[in-house]
Amino acid sequence: MKLTVEGIKNTSEWKAKGYSLPEFDREKVEKATKANPFWIHFGAGNIFRAFQANVVQELLNKGVLDRGLVVAEGYDYEIIEKMYRPHDNIGALVTLKASGSVEKTVVGSIMESLTADSSNEKDWERLREIFRNPSLQMVTFTITEKGYLLKNAAGVFMPGVEDDFASGPASPKSYIGKVVSLLHERFANGALPVAMVSMDNCSHNGDKLKSAVHEFAGEWEKRGVCKPGFLDYVNDSSKVTFPWTMIDKITPRPDSKIEKILSDDGIEQLEPVITAKKTYVAPFVNAEECQYLVIEDAFPNGRPELEKAGLYFTDRATVDKVEKMKVCTCLNPLHTFLAVSGCLLGYTLIADEMKDADLLRLVKKLGYEEGLPVVVDPGIIKPRDFIDEVVNVRIPNPFMPDTPQRIACDTSQKLSIRFGETIKRYMERSDLTVEKLDVIPLVFALWLRYLMGIDDNGNAFELSPDPLLDDVRKYVADVKLGGDGETACKAIDPLLHKKEIFGVDLEEAGLAGKVKVYFTMLSAGKGTVRSMLNSL
Repeated sequence: MKLTVEGIKNTSEWKAKGYSLPEFDREKVEKATKANPFWIHFGAGNIFRAFQANVVQELLNKGVLDRGLVVAEGYDYEIIEKMYRPHDNIGALVTLKASGSVEKTVVGSIMESLTADSSNEKDWERLREIFRNPSLQMVTFTITEKGYLLKNAAGVFMPGVEDDFASGPASPKSYIGKVVSLLHERFANGALPVAMVSMDNCSHNGDKLKSAVHEFAGEWEKRGVCKPGFLDYVNDSSKVTFPWTMIDKITPRPDSKIEKILSDDGIEQLEPVITAKKTYVAPFVNAEECQYLVIEDAFPNGRPELEKAGLYFTDRATVDKVEKMKVCTCLNPLHTFLAVSGCLLGYTLIADEMKDADLLRLVKKLGYEEGLPVVVDPGIIKPRDFIDEVVNVRIPNPFMPDTPQRIACDTSQKLSIRFGETIKRYMERSDLTVEKLDVIPLVFALWLRYLMGIDDNGNAFELSPDPLLDDVRKYVADVKLGGDGETACKAIDPLLHKKEIFGVDLEEAGLAGKVKVYFTMLSAGKGTVRSMLNSL
């Protein structure tokens, strides 16, 4: 049994092992896709394979679609060369259910995989050909929030950007430069309409993509290195749109336990590949069963009927409400609380933290008591139903190999959105008061305690990657476990004023004092994290 076109032809063998298979005529679909592609996706990672590719397969199986996907990878070409192509773009999706069962699907909806590499003549010309095709309706992205940045945190241009500004669309090197070059190809061949759809898990993602594309187009026009009128094309919403989306599906790194399940079924050649850029990829992905994708319905060249596979199409205001519901109150804040507290308490699995009475009680308080009162109901998804699913099904799922260490990555970039927005709502509302917030200031204090790099038993541990890690650690550098509380308070005071970290000046918001008290208690000695959590 192999995850290849030939390898899945013995359908009875696969079905006997419990696998769902593609039910469409692959040869016919591949031919139609290559002739008239309608959807190309940038970012060949796990979320794409577990979500978008599986949605398209479902619609191909139902006969709703007659064409599949094209995927392009513009950062780590080895993903395509060493994982997609050797398996004929076919992979396995293992859905991990909270009940303990697994659902196994062979996903074969990806008809073509390409490296978005302007020095690869064959692949680059094929990409240009796709963007020239009037059939192309949507270009989607899961390239992470960092993928849209033209400058780093220090204000320095990302590699390749300045060269791309100067040289124009011919041979771009930066990720966004490649995307804009291909969009320019579409402009130069009839100013054809298309939707540019970020599906990354970040706030107002469409604006982030639009801003980067707009800056490139503006620079190219200013320098005279592109066809005149390109900037107007980018800014014309009847031609090019940048819809907002909200995506939600936990897709951890392919897990060795899942690899064993597949191997025991008789599937060969499952070995993962770790690329030179440290990307960990395997012929399979594992993911939770719950998923949401809410999309602003702005498609100037039409769109497929993806709502028939459970996706939501709505207006921008509703997307914004759903995103705030998830990111600011009902899911992401709970994850961040579990991440920093889990690292301090020595947990290595998020699901195990939900068996901890103290953490479970505080997660519920954070979500239901502190977050839910400020949620604006988006109408299409009920906030209480969403948080019920998060607390009772999603986070406790013991088969989701997600770790607090992974979720603790980039925490300095998350606090302002995940907690700052809620604080702002409390400050604006006459019927609410920030004095009633306990868990939110506790999360801030736990993060500061986490930055000390010493767990609740007094042992050093490795902090997760964060672009501001060196900067923020300075504030706790002189704070000792069991040291003087007054010194600790003075040390962290300047940091508590930073709106870029917390979303508000915590002193002005009336929460700085509580954060200092909590931090002093958390750093008073060994075991104080547990005692603090137990007492609140």
